[in-house]
Amino acid sequence: MRWMRWVRWLLPLSAVPVVLLLGYGLTRNPRIVPSPLPGQPAPDFALETLDGDTLRLADLRGQVVVLNFWASWCLACIDEHPLLVEAARRYRDRGVRIVGVVYQDTRENARAWMAERGGDWTNVLDPGSRTAIAYGLLGVPETFFIDRDGRVAYKQIGPLTRTVLTTWIERLTTGAAGERP
Repeated sequence: MRWMRWVRWLLPLSAVPVVLLLGYGLTRNPRIVPSPLPGQPAPDFALETLDGDTLRLADLRGQVVVLNFWASWCLACIDEHPLLVEAARRYRDRGVRIVGVVYQDTRENARAWMAERGGDWTNVLDPGSRTAIAYGLLGVPETFFIDRDGRVAYKQIGPLTRTVLTTWIERLTTGAAGERP
């Protein structure tokens, strides 16, 4: 019977740290988790495109790259896709390349999704999510803006907005990338 008295006191006390940790953790916004990548060289990759070719990030040096991680099962990706289509058309002649990285999805799903929604930029497959891991991906969609020197200028967690997309492309194409939007 004595042990029950101890349990009655210890059980509520042991729950306090758990409640505090959960309460604190659930109030954290993952969008404010700073990424170590901005200002650093973009992790290089050589990935297979949806057409079976190989794309190397290093081959795009000298161009502004909008690296967008997405998936056909991602609802937020649907919302941002028209903005990418518009940006691809608008900035193509200014040395801007949009590259999609298909995250945890199949070639067939990605092809069907792009055919339905449009967009003629290169999309690559990321088997084993190695590239996603190298970029510290938290989920999809996420977009990385890479300058002409191959450095990450900005990481957007969650769907793009027109403001973020045009602001960073303009900054990187005019050389004024030092400020945050």
